[in-house]
Amino acid sequence: MAQHGLLMKIDDCLLTPLRIIPSEKGAVMHALRCTDEGFSDFGEAYFSTVKKGVKKGWRRHRLQTMNLVVPVGRIRFRLHDGRPDSPTFGLFDEVELSPENYQRLTVPPGVWLAFEGLADGLNLLLNIADLPHDPAEVETRDEGF
Repeated sequence: MAQHGLLMKIDDCLLTPLRIIPSEKGAVMHALRCTDEGFSDFGEAYFSTVKKGVKKGWRRHRLQTMNLVVPVGRIRFRLHDGRPDSPTFGLFDEVELSPENYQRLTVPPGVWLAFEGLADGLNLLLNIADLPHDPAEVETRDEGF
């Protein structure tokens, strides 16, 4: 059964509650199924770490959709709608993800993303993207957070 996402302030950005299934031997943490809202295709999956107080971003993909999950630590995501044809063009939004707020953030092409590590120790992000990374389709900038 597909998980249904919760709409954020920015059009087409979704937060999807995820299941953590506890076990005496260790938990199973769901991330993304091909039947979930927000899934369009599989291009690649990768992990990224961010130290406490460190900010990474801004980046905007022209074609790629990102599905972001934080299985370890706590990360604050900031989003900015940079799509001129979007009904939410120019709006900002933010969300903190962690095992305690275990959700998947789906970010469509054209939306700017930056993130910051909030927890001591390891802050781990999983991105399940619909396209393999291509430096020609991503735009980056460093100003602001």
